[in-house]
This record gives sequence, structure tokens and C-alpha cells, in this order.
Amino acid sequence: MARHYPTLTRNGFLLPERIKASYEGAGEGRRSASWDAPDTGINSINTPALRNLRSRSRAAVRNDPYAFNVIDKRVSNLIGTGITPRPKIEDDALRKVQQDLWEDWVDESDADGLTDFYGQQALIARTVETAGECFVRLRPRSQDEDLAVPLQLQVLAPEFVPHDKFEPAKNGNSIRAGIEFNPAHQRVAYHMYRVHPRDASSLNAGYNQLVRIPAEQVLHIFEPVEPGQLRGVPRLAPVLKRLRSLDNYDDAVLFRQEVANLFAGFISRPPPEGRQLALDPVTGQPFEEDRDGFTPMVALEPGTMQELGPGEEVEFSKPPDAGNNYPDFMRQQLMAAAAGTGTPYEILTGDMREVNDRALRVVLNEFRRRLEQLQFGVYVHQLCRPVRAAWMDMAVLAGRLKLDDYAQRRREYLRTRWVPQGWAYIQPVQDIQARMMEVNAGFNSRSEMVLRSGYDAETVDAENAADQARARDLGLNYKTLVDQPEPAADKETP
Repeated sequence: MARHYPTLTRNGFLLPERIKASYEGAGEGRRSASWDAPDTGINSINTPALRNLRSRSRAAVRNDPYAFNVIDKRVSNLIGTGITPRPKIEDDALRKVQQDLWEDWVDESDADGLTDFYGQQALIARTVETAGECFVRLRPRSQDEDLAVPLQLQVLAPEFVPHDKFEPAKNGNSIRAGIEFNPAHQRVAYHMYRVHPRDASSLNAGYNQLVRIPAEQVLHIFEPVEPGQLRGVPRLAPVLKRLRSLDNYDDAVLFRQEVANLFAGFISRPPPEGRQLALDPVTGQPFEEDRDGFTPMVALEPGTMQELGPGEEVEFSKPPDAGNNYPDFMRQQLMAAAAGTGTPYEILTGDMREVNDRALRVVLNEFRRRLEQLQFGVYVHQLCRPVRAAWMDMAVLAGRLKLDDYAQRRREYLRTRWVPQGWAYIQPVQDIQARMMEVNAGFNSRSEMVLRSGYDAETVDAENAADQARARDLGLNYKTLVDQPEPAADKETP
């Protein structure tokens, strides 16, 4: 028969003793004595640590192959060839004009002139993943510069906005982590250095001068993980110490093997009777002793057959191996590092042993779902949408686009679907057949399937129509033309 214990309450609430007993993690016994778990706010915790986290994360990416691979693989899957816009406006002609102008501007978007807008997306994503956040300045340009749209983007490292600047502003606002907020807690400005504050190569003496930049001209890209978070944290933050210790351990094992294998063998001789010259067993010539009376070590070459002198013996070294548990230990630690960065172990290490197609599909689907969350929740919302809005405003103001009643219909004109690069097929034949079955059963549209591949259905249809027309003109009969009706011939008027 079940026993019932009375609940200790005071005014309808559990007593603290009862609460602690309800959760093992809330206990304060011997096992929890050294458990450091501060209950302060997120900004009080991460702001003092940001400088070390950024520098150590960058150092890990530069020197640790696993850290580099985490960032590299995440960026390539997050951005790929770019997250591209598909306008939702119904006017086909106007939609084509917008797309053509956008493609012209994409090549000119970088204020540094090093890449295009989609390359900037990858640079921003790499900065966010490595350093935790990235700033983008919208830089309007003069029409005399002959740009498709007089607007460019400047990508800035997080150090341009000091994370340790907390003070009241002269206008009654408050500055927190370099970001100025009004009394309604809205971002109204960013306080930025003119140049990178720790860039020794800069020739500008104004490295310590802060400039107030209106928030309308700055995009702050980072993934908020707690409400009220002001600044982003590097992706490698949970595993930096683990990766460093693991790299040191792996390097120590490698160095031990390298040193141990330098010694091929040791020659032992009986105690000499009197003073005799030691002979090199390889050359047969007397050794030249050093000032301490020792003879140098013998160098061996592959294929050497040497006859030793009377009484001499060779004892070959037995270098220690890496240990039977070395592979399992490395695998376990790398699995923890992969979990801490949200990256599958197989992608982190390239180790595909004992992984079948079904298991790989489960792993990749989970990884892709997480990346899609970042694509649309961070990069589309914080980067692509405001860039598109600023681009369209400047295009209209500069007369590059003629949009009727733009001020009243701006929201309508800005409606855009952003399409990331499509995922590669895991099983091409099965995946394509599954998509065809979805379309044929009416579970999805053909246009949606094309968009999932990262392309535009209208563009694909136009290209298919052009290919078919060209093939018929040349008298070709490809598989794609089977069951396609021939164009009706013009009938002569009687």
C-alpha cells in the first residue's frame, strides 16, 4: 500500500527545505560544495569574459584543426553560396527588374571591394561563429560613384564596439556594453571606434576615439540565447578548455613517439682493458670523443648490415606506443567537443566508420534543422531583411527603381522570401523519387521543391522551355522531350 507524506507548506508554497529535497541539483551536500553556479544575469556573466573568449576562440581556430573544422563546416552549411531573395510582388515585369538590379548590386555591396554580398554573408557568419557577434555598417554612397544602388556594407569586428562601456549618456539615455538605449529600452545608437582598437598595423592615430553611430545605420548580428542578452558569445566557448587540453595531450603523445623512435639501438661493450680507441661499427674508424669523454651516437641507415667488434652487443630500443585506450579516449573527447559546438561528430572529425546511410540521415537531419533555425532566426532576420529594406529605400531615392506609391506600399514591396542554398541529396535517387511522390500526391508544390533546392521555379521553367525549343530546332530528342507535344503547325488559309 502506497504511503503518503504530508507536504510542508507555508501560505500555499513549498518550504525551501522541501524544494531542495525535490531536486538533487539543488542540494548543498558534500558533492555540491565546490559547485560554482552564479545566479547573476547573463550580461554580468559574459561581458567580463568576452575578451578572453574571443582571443582564445580565434587562437583555437588558427591552431587547432578540430576547432577550425567546426567553424569551417558550420559556415559552409549555414551560408553555402548565399541566402538569396525571391520577391513576392505579383507584377512579373517589376519582379524581374528588381531581381536584375539586385544582382547588379550584389557584386558591388562590399565597401572593402573584396567579395560580393553572399561572400559577406559567409564572412559575417564566420565572425559570429568565431567571435560570437559581428557588426555591419550601412554606408550610403554618392551617386557619382556609379554604383547600381548607392549603398555599400562594411563588416566590422566586435571589438569596434567596446563591450565594457557602461555609463549614462548626456541625453538621458543609458549606454550598456557600448550600445545606447533610450528609456523605452530601444537601441538608438552604437558607440564605435574609428579603427580596430587592437590593430597594430593601423596608421590612424584615432584608434581610441569613439563615434556615436545611429542604430539605423548599424546591424548587430549574434544569436541571443537568453532574454536581455546584449552581446554574443563564441561558438567554441563551452569547449575551449577541453579542446586545448585535448590538443596538448595529443601533441604530447605525438612528441613522445617522435623522440622514442629516434633511438634505434644501443651498443654495449665490456669494460676495456686499458685505454683503447672505440671504433665506429659502421665505418670501422675510431670515434672522436667529445670533451666529456663520450663518443657520439651511431647513425643508422636503411639496409645497413654491420659486423660488430669482439664483445660488442646491440640492444634495440622498445619505444612506448600510444596506449591501447588512446583511440577510444580521443573519440570520446571529440564526441563531447562536437556536442558542445552543435556539430555532428562525423562532420567534426570526418570519421565515418560504422555509420550507415540511415544513421547518417538522422544525424544530418538534426544538424540541418539546427542550422535552419539560425539561417532564418538570425541571418535572415538580423542581416538579410534590413539590408534588403535599406537597398530598396536607396534604390527608390536614387531613381533606380520606379515603384508606385512606395511610401504607402513599402511593406508590400518589401515582402521577400529568402532562400538558402539547398541541401545536397543523401540518397539522390530515393530523395528525388520522394519529392516527385510528394508533388504528385499534392502534399507539396513543384515550386516549393525547386525553392528547397535553392533555385527559382520561374527561372528553371524558362531555362527548360529554352532548352526544349533549342533541341527541337536542332532536331534533337532528349529524354526530357518525351511525351511533349509538338508545336502545332500553322495551317494555310484556303
